[in-house]
Amino acid sequence: MGFQEINSRMVRASVAPGQRLFSQRGAMLAYQGEVSFTPNMAGGQGGVMSMIGRRVANEDTPLMTVEGSGTVLFGHGGHHVQVIDLAGDTLYVEADRLLAFEGTLEQNTVFLGSQGGVMGMVRGQVSGQGLFTTTLRGHGSVAVMAHGGVFEIPITPQRPVRVDPQAYVAHHGDVRNKLSTALGWRDMVGRGSGEAFQLELSGNGTVFVQASEEKL
Repeated sequence: MGFQEINSRMVRASVAPGQRLFSQRGAMLAYQGEVSFTPNMAGGQGGVMSMIGRRVANEDTPLMTVEGSGTVLFGHGGHHVQVIDLAGDTLYVEADRLLAFEGTLEQNTVFLGSQGGVMGMVRGQVSGQGLFTTTLRGHGSVAVMAHGGVFEIPITPQRPVRVDPQAYVAHHGDVRNKLSTALGWRDMVGRGSGEAFQLELSGNGTVFVQASEEKL
């Protein structure tokens, strides 16, 4: 199947019998053929634990399971849409920036700060961003959303990348993440952007950064 970029804000996907897609609720713009859209309370391919993670992250809206035979146009809120193809690797994507993905991918939910200690919790409390990131593993395509476009930055052992957490969209590769702050506790209260927090990504891979700090 895969996703075909129609323009910067819309993608098209083919649906065939025996195959399925998962999408964010409200992402369907139009479709042709015999296609059904069903709320998926199990949280996609990740099962119940994935859905629990989404609920803890205040994402009560279930994913939609898309099945049948036809084509579907996806987009949401006029946001920029970026297609990422996976070939057996794992993509980490900010949960609220996930537009749609193929059912061949295994979905789970992880704590973004799991490799960076308690700063992940601090980041969620102060910046208002979600604590959880969705992982998608396997072979297939993913469509993610962003404000103002997406820029890919390579991550190498010699050149780690530091990203404003609110500008972070996704990353993949053999990458370790660490959340830290450049300010004291009193100074960072009420500051949710990169002046207070930095997401450091090191190793080998790619990080996708959006052109705006605005939340979706």
